[in-house]
Amino acid sequence: MIVLNARFLTQELRGVQRFAEQICLALKTLRNDLQFVCPADIKMHESARLLDAIPVGTRSGHLWEQLDLPRYLHRQDKPLLVSLGATAPLFYNNQIATHHDITYVRHPESYSWKFRTAYRVMTPLLLRHIKTLITVSQFSKREISGFYDFPADQVLVVPNAVSDEFQPGAPLRNERQYLLAVSSPSAHKNFSRMIKAFLALKGHEQVELRIVGGGGAIFSDPSLEQLASSDQRIKFLGRLSDQALIEQYQNAAAFVFPSLYEGFGIPPLEAQACGCPVLAANAASIPEVLQSSALYFDPLDTEHISRAMSLALNNLTIRQHLRTLGLQNVSRFSWEESAQLISDRIDSLTLQQKPTSTTTQARSLAPRSIHENRNRP
Repeated sequence: MIVLNARFLTQELRGVQRFAEQICLALKTLRNDLQFVCPADIKMHESARLLDAIPVGTRSGHLWEQLDLPRYLHRQDKPLLVSLGATAPLFYNNQIATHHDITYVRHPESYSWKFRTAYRVMTPLLLRHIKTLITVSQFSKREISGFYDFPADQVLVVPNAVSDEFQPGAPLRNERQYLLAVSSPSAHKNFSRMIKAFLALKGHEQVELRIVGGGGAIFSDPSLEQLASSDQRIKFLGRLSDQALIEQYQNAAAFVFPSLYEGFGIPPLEAQACGCPVLAANAASIPEVLQSSALYFDPLDTEHISRAMSLALNNLTIRQHLRTLGLQNVSRFSWEESAQLISDRIDSLTLQQKPTSTTTQARSLAPRSIHENRNRP
């Protein structure tokens, strides 16, 4: 039996939770030896039903993960645990864990001091006790391996992908032209420069900038509210359902991704899957993920961002070309293929464990056999 840590089922659906959810759903179609366990306070009820998730323990949150989950695993004879969320039991040795990036190190201003301190303390402890670390890009692999001095050959790169419901659709008639951005408004997402670039646009007074996403206590960029209030064309739409988000992607003139740091970045792929041209920062993992399918800009240069916006809005041919390239790019990624990478690693670790127990048994028997031979009459 392989146990999947499904604590993500109790959390708000963001990029990390979507990765865990989609990989788990794909793994369930690949294997029949998986058990999904979680706390009782489930929020993602449909996914929990599809996974046949089993609530165990009485606690929730970190306490469940650090106390109830390990206790359950020890009662089950310490099976291999796969944790696909942002956290995992810190002292459980038979485990595959996941770490998407080290944004909390490179851009600490994006997080509360409690959040970044917790990760700086927990991550080294976790890395000492796992058999494989999963991350989502070669960029993140280099960042994590380098910063924490973790062996690169123990890191498995498992890319994100896009769900099948993200597809092109017929544009709505009489829809006002708009640029779209999707993310939590934390500081490293660079929305302040994006908004300044939008405000500097000339000749596009009817174009809107729509921003989808919600922040929490750990995300903060206080300058955004003041910037946004300066122009009624800037619309914060908050968190949307997948269907409402898909409609925004399908009808946008272009999608803008100005982030300074990403371990992967799912929103540009979602936009491309919906046929939306992508304008993106030439930073971190973004060129690795998007390759030649985006119109790149320097995320630190507001004027450069504004020129990219203007070029996309003014030139239908460029938008159509980016649309074609984007659809080709997104086809490189698949949740099923990513899940297969993890399934193969599970098999590899399982095979390594079996010979170990056999060898140990043989070694324990050999000395007794020699001793007995020596004492025979």
